[in-house]
Amino acid sequence: MRPYGTRFLTLTAVAASAAMMLASCSSSSSSSGGGGGGSKSPVTTIGISLSQTGDFSVDGQAFTRGYDLWAAYVNSHGGLLGRQVKLTILNDNSDPTTVAANYTKLIASDHVNLVFGPFSTLLTVPSAKVAARYGYAFPEGAGGGPAVFQLGLHNVFAVSPPVADQLVPLAQWIASLPPGQRPKTAAYPMVNDPFADPMTQTAQGILQKAGIKTVYSHIFPAENPDYKAGADQVAATGAQAVIMGTVDVPTVAAFITAFQQQHYNPKILAATSGPDQGAAFLKAVGASNATGIFVPNGWYAGLQNPLSQAFVKAYIAKYGGTGADINADAAEAFSVGETVAQAVAGTKSIDNSKLIAWLHSHSTQTVQGPAKYNNIGENVVASKFIFQWQHGQKFVQVLPAGAPGSVPIVNPRPVWGKG
Repeated sequence: MRPYGTRFLTLTAVAASAAMMLASCSSSSSSSGGGGGGSKSPVTTIGISLSQTGDFSVDGQAFTRGYDLWAAYVNSHGGLLGRQVKLTILNDNSDPTTVAANYTKLIASDHVNLVFGPFSTLLTVPSAKVAARYGYAFPEGAGGGPAVFQLGLHNVFAVSPPVADQLVPLAQWIASLPPGQRPKTAAYPMVNDPFADPMTQTAQGILQKAGIKTVYSHIFPAENPDYKAGADQVAATGAQAVIMGTVDVPTVAAFITAFQQQHYNPKILAATSGPDQGAAFLKAVGASNATGIFVPNGWYAGLQNPLSQAFVKAYIAKYGGTGADINADAAEAFSVGETVAQAVAGTKSIDNSKLIAWLHSHSTQTVQGPAKYNNIGENVVASKFIFQWQHGQKFVQVLPAGAPGSVPIVNPRPVWGKG
């Protein structure tokens, strides 16, 4: 990754360049090609499977907004290669079997030109396999778990940071604290999920090497997990730091409620997902309880990135609310569209084989920052940030320390209800 100062100083030029790329899409002519790359239709169809219902429905709906916003933007600027974009979105009900069937239908029966990925590593694994079987590029924004990259597929392009590395800045910060401030014990409750677990376990490894004793580490079953009992067990350890491997707001809220009931106040509290959900998180846990809670992510509304700032403005214009209300999932979805638009402009084609080759040899710029892919689709230059809720309702960037936009960390976390 380039130094932060350099990366942010160049973003204004990048924004102008990306805008020129999108504009060129409306005037360039398409070349023909296989794998969904035919150019005679006046419309470019993009097939997507998203979780409109089921466990990932909140995230799936946020992804829908991000994809729809990107399509509206592209179409208002002439489409892709002069062709309007049409999104075909199917509901996978958060189910791996259904998501595979959806992509098979979209590609083999509906003959869409391109496909974008679903939400979650769990659903990306079967989806990417289907796309690879048919030779389709598979850009995606929320399938960054090791299980995706272990497939070794050449058609995958994960625009967001690799999951396993996202808590590294926080773990390194904790490990670097002076002995008097560094926690002596830590607990790691985790859901059984390919997104949450690798991230939490990487952090656990770093903290254990720093001499922080693990007093609780447990993966809850996916079916009927008893979070209340687990949270009570964590509270009983008195762990000074808790890193929760979670995938949604309800899970985090269940732990926090139990911690409050036990009058247990860990000095450091982080979750892999949930606190990034803005107003939904505050409503679930209470604004006075949010202060001090950490969460990793590759994007937030205050990111000092001109592309991101333009996205926030467009999102509010279309959906209302404020920047704080924007789910980061929407930015991840929008980043997928940006990446594909730049590849289409670069190849002057919607031929999937050409797009795959181009993306493996070029960098792109998105609302989340830069993207450059290795052979298995990891974004090797992805920005990794840690955010923290402060003073009740402020969601701020705190790590890396010294990066543009980062503010001092609230440490230790205040007692429940005192934030």
